[in-house]
Amino acid sequence: MVKADVIAAIATGAGRAAIGVVRLSGPSLKSHISGLLGGVVPPRIATRRDFLDASGNPIDSGLVLFFPGPRSFTGEDVLELHGHGGPAVLRLLLRRCIELGARLAEPGEFSRRAFFNDKLDLAQAEGVADLIDAGSEAAAKAALRSLRGEFSAEIHGIVADVIELRTLVEGSIDFPEEDIEILEQARARDRVQAILQRLARLTERAKSGRLLRDGAVAVLIGRPNVGKSSLLNRLAQEEIAIVTEVPGTTRDTIWTELVLDGVPIHVIDTAGLRESEDRVERVGIERTWAAIRDADAALLVVDAEHGIGPEEESILARIPDKTRRVLVTNKIDLVGLAPSSTAQTGCALVQVSAKTGAGIELLKDAILQSVGWIPDHAGTFFLARERHLQCLTAATEQVLRASEVYDHLELFAEELRLAQESLGDITGKYASDDLLGEIFSRFCIGK
Repeated sequence: MVKADVIAAIATGAGRAAIGVVRLSGPSLKSHISGLLGGVVPPRIATRRDFLDASGNPIDSGLVLFFPGPRSFTGEDVLELHGHGGPAVLRLLLRRCIELGARLAEPGEFSRRAFFNDKLDLAQAEGVADLIDAGSEAAAKAALRSLRGEFSAEIHGIVADVIELRTLVEGSIDFPEEDIEILEQARARDRVQAILQRLARLTERAKSGRLLRDGAVAVLIGRPNVGKSSLLNRLAQEEIAIVTEVPGTTRDTIWTELVLDGVPIHVIDTAGLRESEDRVERVGIERTWAAIRDADAALLVVDAEHGIGPEEESILARIPDKTRRVLVTNKIDLVGLAPSSTAQTGCALVQVSAKTGAGIELLKDAILQSVGWIPDHAGTFFLARERHLQCLTAATEQVLRASEVYDHLELFAEELRLAQESLGDITGKYASDDLLGEIFSRFCIGK
């Protein structure tokens, strides 16, 4: 439930800045406006005012924006004080707001109030947080699409189709002698397939959106001295890992983050995989296998002069099925090979030189393909979360089960109802208080 009190928070980031914003929201802000500004302010017009303390002396001077409810972000009265961005003056302003009866806002409470007052659905509210946290230009654009409601509109469209089919099925239950005939005339089977197709397209876009938000992990593996650390340095374009001719130089995992086509890729360099009597090196090798188990893609690096031998075959056999494989032939400059990239079933093959940089762009493309990235040339992706994918998967499974019990109308209708609820969980129609608490608690204070 939304608390019927006034909340306040500093809405700009920590530290010094040219401008800082203190935001208030509540069912009525008349007393706060009077106490802070000494009188009324016009709505939706930026006005220069002094911000006053309890004695009427100025704390600061700046712009005031007042948005009377319900035409505001939260649906309540919202007041924004745009002053100087020094931490001390912002704390004084916030303290004055609390003196006038406001309380410090909880993380995400402004967005939570917007959700409960039907200003945002849950997917849009998550878009607010994702836009703030976006780590690339592509992620920011995708988050903005979610915030503007494009993802929600797709969900609402599928829900409308499910409801229409549910209405048809549940109406047919009342006429048992004609039920199948009614469904056949209404092409119910075709409607189910159309819903499944829409879900499949939306799920693919959501998967790419999750990659933009959460990124993926690619781990460099292979025998010692095949050039894994050199490849990491080349990909990162800086000297992150130590490179020597001594086998076993890398004894622990080293990672860096790349942004490829807007997708954050966490690349991990690992200890060389071999039999070793060195206790420290064995610990590093154990960590390598742990990194492989958690990775989205494993980049097996081999020396162009050595090629694939029994050791590499053994490593490939131990890589989990869920982890995509990329076979990287390094040091092609030493044997006169040209850079190339080919795709085989279950494995991409790339020829590169970490020393000269030949083939590195091909390797970047192979990494993106291995983690399931599809370029967004049309600019239609939206940022999605793992919970969104889980809901879409559940809805797809429920619609599939509905298609399998077509001749049993009560079961058919029930599976459609469950699919509708799974989709409603994305926008928050059926969200539990625990889920809402978890989501909004991760927002920053003041948003």
